[in-house]
Amino acid sequence: MDRKRKLICDAFKVKKLRDSCSRDGTDLKASASPYPDFTEDPHGAVSYLCALFPRKLFNDTLPPLFLKHQLYSLLQDRTAVDRLLSSLQQKGEVCLVQTGFDPDTFMVVMTDDLRRTALSSSEGGSRATVVRKFLDCDLLLSPKISYGRDEVMMKHRFSDGEITKLVRAGLLTVRDAGSWWLAVPGAGRFITHFIKGRKALLSQIRRSRYKEVLLTDLSTRKAPPNLRLGMEFHIHDIIGAGLVDCIPTASGTLLRISET
Repeated sequence: MDRKRKLICDAFKVKKLRDSCSRDGTDLKASASPYPDFTEDPHGAVSYLCALFPRKLFNDTLPPLFLKHQLYSLLQDRTAVDRLLSSLQQKGEVCLVQTGFDPDTFMVVMTDDLRRTALSSSEGGSRATVVRKFLDCDLLLSPKISYGRDEVMMKHRFSDGEITKLVRAGLLTVRDAGSWWLAVPGAGRFITHFIKGRKALLSQIRRSRYKEVLLTDLSTRKAPPNLRLGMEFHIHDIIGAGLVDCIPTASGTLLRISET
C-alpha cells in the first residue's frame, strides 16, 4: 500500500525550482509554439484547458477540470497564474481541489460545472437533499479548499450523518479528524487516466533519440492508447510540472526529459 501511494504521489510531483518555460534566460516566445499565447488574456487560458477536457470519455459525469500547474505551460508568469486563480476563487467562479497525494497539487474546476454535475449525479438518490444543501450554502463559494468541524457543523448546521453522506457522495474527503477537503465526485477515474497518460507520454519521449522531441512534432503525433485525456492535455501537464526542459531552437521548442 505504501509503495502504491508513493508511485501515485511521484506521478503528481511538480518541480518547483525550475522555470519550465525558459532555459538560460531565453524567452520561449522566440520559438514557435503550436499553442495560443494567453499573455494578454490569462482568463482565456482557463477556458482553453477546460475545453481540452474529454467530457465524452466520462459520459459527461465529470465537470471539465485540469491541474493547476498546466496553466504554467500557457502562462510564463507563475505569479500571474496564482493571482488569477485567487481572484477567480474570491469571486466564487472556480474551486481548487486538493488531489490528496501532494500538498502542492490542485485540480481546478469551474464552480458552476461542479455544482451542475454534483446535482446530476445525486438526483433521485438518498443524498440529493444534503448535496443540494451543501451546494446552496456558501461553503462552495469560499476560497478555502478544506473545512473545519466548527465551520461545517456549527456555522452551517451539518450533522454527522449529513457529512457522512457528503463524503459518500464524493463532495468531501476526510483530511483528518474534524476536517474535510472539498472534492469532485468521481474524480478518481480522471486521476487514474491522468497518471497512466503522464507515464505513457514520458516513456514515449524517453524512447526518442537523446530523450528529446520537438513540441510541434509531438503535438501532431497519434496519441498512444494510454493517453485517454488527449495528447495536448498531457503535453501541458509535463511542461507545467517541469518534467521536461523547454529549449528554444531554430526549428521550434524542443522538449527534453529533465534529469534533475
